[in-house]
This record gives sequence, structure tokens and C-alpha cells, in this order.
Amino acid sequence: MAIEELLFAGLRALRDYIATHVLTCLVPAFLLAGAMVAFIDREAIIAYLGERASKLRSFPIAAVASFFLAACSCTVIPVASGLFYSGAGIGVAFIVLWVAPATNVLALIYTGNILGINIVLARVVASLLMATIVGLVMSAVFVARKAPGVVREPEVKRGGIIARRELGLMLLILAALLLPNFLVQRGSYGWRVLVWAIATLAMVAYAWRALPKSRIAEWLRESWWFVRIIFPLLLLGVFIVGIIGHLLPEPWVRTWLGGNSVRASFLATMIGAISYFATMTEAPFVDTLMKSGMGEGPALTLLLTGPGISLPNWIAIARVFGIRKALVYVPTIIVLGTLTGWFLGNFIL
Repeated sequence: MAIEELLFAGLRALRDYIATHVLTCLVPAFLLAGAMVAFIDREAIIAYLGERASKLRSFPIAAVASFFLAACSCTVIPVASGLFYSGAGIGVAFIVLWVAPATNVLALIYTGNILGINIVLARVVASLLMATIVGLVMSAVFVARKAPGVVREPEVKRGGIIARRELGLMLLILAALLLPNFLVQRGSYGWRVLVWAIATLAMVAYAWRALPKSRIAEWLRESWWFVRIIFPLLLLGVFIVGIIGHLLPEPWVRTWLGGNSVRASFLATMIGAISYFATMTEAPFVDTLMKSGMGEGPALTLLLTGPGISLPNWIAIARVFGIRKALVYVPTIIVLGTLTGWFLGNFIL
């Protein structure tokens, strides 16, 4: 295979990614991450979602909130890292990092329309179980060091977690991030851009009228930090995934993913872990493979890991959270995905 073919495959993947994700996904995600750091009261985040907060409270809050964040494995990184750098615990941050792309409401609805309610229910149960284990593993391995003596719990200021004007801006940023996917599920991508543009103009107008220029500058400065750190690595990862996708023979995939063996689930997990799936694109891909003989267990695994993690996701996590955290998180997901697909495929589905 000529090197030129591989380079063109990587460039095509990069072109498609930039054309369909940067404006409507990454731009609002980076702005939301910057807003989290700039506007949310750090002490309140530590009190509710920090390492010392009750896991029985913080983990469910993170998981349930993530269901409503329709984000792919790349888009969610600035959101989760923004939450982490605002004071949230490592377990909470990685629950958001997993649940939002793996099992958001939009993806569940689309999956149900294509694959049926049983797969949807299995996906929800598997995702929540995996999220809980991931949160516990990350919290246990990277437990926060406590200072000797009496540790006082952070006190939430009377003003609350965030000022009303800044909350209004964050809601408009969320609208710019979520509405293009929720309102335009079919048809031309141009309609998504139109919805994004309207929401973004509303966001800009609101920020200009409601916030002091110093607060806007702080918000944009924090957002730019995430862009500098994450965006170049995402582009590199997408380029590499394009090359891998060109090298991977489809007949081989179909042959080795039949049945519900541990091997089939493991291979499905690995394919999902290195590939890149935008949210909702995993369902038609899995449907095609199931019609060719793919087992239900590997199908579930691919539905989870396909949008949940990706090679660009690995690289960016290592850059933002540190290599050690990536080396714990990614293998944990691979092991859990394999075991979940095998168990549910053989005994539940």
C-alpha cells in the first residue's frame, strides 16, 4: 500500500473532522470549559463534587448530568477537564469523560430507533456500572493527599455556586453545544451550523451586555488555554485514526466479531478504543456489522467504547490529565468493556 494512500486517508479524516465538528462541537465545548474555570465558585465545586465529597452523592450527580451532554469522546475532554480544574474530584471528572459520549440521551434515542429497546437498556446499565467502577478506580489510584491535622470542609459562599448573569451565559453556551445535535438529527450539516450560529450570536450579545469586559477577558483567556493544550492533539489523533481505518480490512472485522466470546468482545473493544465515532454514528455502524453476523455482546461493547473513547481521546487525556491517569483509565475501560460485552451477550441479551 502506497504511503500516499495512507497520507490521503489521514488527511480525509482530518478534513471531515474539521468540517463537521470544530464549529458546532469543539468551539462551544472550549468556551464552556473556560466558563467553568472562570465563573464557577471553586469552593462550591469542591464541596459538592470534590475528592472529600460523598461518593454516594457526587458520582450519581456526575453520571445523571452527563446523560444530557451530547458530546463525542473529543468534545467532552474540555468539559471534563474544565470541571476537574474547577475543583471536582478525579473520579467525578472521569465519570463525565465516560458517560457523556458513551450514553447520552440523544445517542440512546437514536440507538433505540435502529437497534431496539433491549440494546438501549443494556447500554444504560452497562454504562452506569462501568462509570461507577471507573470513578472508584480513579479515585482510589489517584487519591488526593490530605494535609495532616484537622481538615475543614470547604464552605459554599452565600452567593451560591455561580452568579446569575454568568449562569445565564453558561446556559447559552450549552445551547450552542447541544441544540445543533438535538434539533437537527437529519439532513444537511448546514442546518446544524445555522442553529449553532444563532445560539452563538445570542451568547455573544448576552455576554457583551451582561458581563464586565474584565470577566469576558478572563473567560476567553481560560478557554484559550484549553484550545492550546487540547486542539492540536485532537487533530493529530484524528489523522492517525484515518490511517488506521484505511488499513483495517472490513472482512476481517466481520469474521472475528461473530458470537459472544471474550475474544470477540475484546476485539470490538479495541476497534472502538482506537477508532473515532461522532456521537450517534456508532449505531448505524454497529447495525451494519450485526447484519453481517456480529454478536450482540461485541455490538454492545462497540456501542460503548466506539463513542466513549478513541485514539485522539487517549492522547488528549494524557496531555490534560497526565500520562499516568491515561494509563489507568484506558486499560480500565478496555477490561470493563470486554467483560461487560461478554457477560451481557451470553447471559442477558
